[in-house]
Amino acid sequence: MTKNEAIKAALELANKAEIVMLGTNGDNGYPNIKGMIKRENEGLRTIWFSTNTSSRRVPQIMKDPKTCVYFVDFEKWKGLMLVGTIEILQDPKSKKRLWEDTDLRYYSEGVTDPDYTVMRFTTEWGNYYHKLSNVTFNIEEVGE
Repeated sequence: MTKNEAIKAALELANKAEIVMLGTNGDNGYPNIKGMIKRENEGLRTIWFSTNTSSRRVPQIMKDPKTCVYFVDFEKWKGLMLVGTIEILQDPKSKKRLWEDTDLRYYSEGVTDPDYTVMRFTTEWGNYYHKLSNVTFNIEEVGE
């Protein structure tokens, strides 16, 4: 598989995925993994999530923003790991960007609920895996 083919397949996987794994660095030095709902993605460069401000991920990310996200297609045994940094965003524009009416079940005060937080992941590099092909790429190589 060429690098361009891998990047194209990686983008298809990222666009299709609804649930991704978010890897953060825990306080004790061990990695922490959590399934997250992918709210949006801007190609492979930027992935958007929302979470509770009170979750244990928020202080972990504030302490160490180095993270990774992993996408998987279990049926076709495809995987994509993106490595980069993640930001905690509380500004009204970012919160409104991801807000959906169904979020009211988690955030009773609506988009301004202090327990509603937006996270923006920015990719530095990625690795796509399928059929024993393992292709690593820098985000600059992605022609989006």
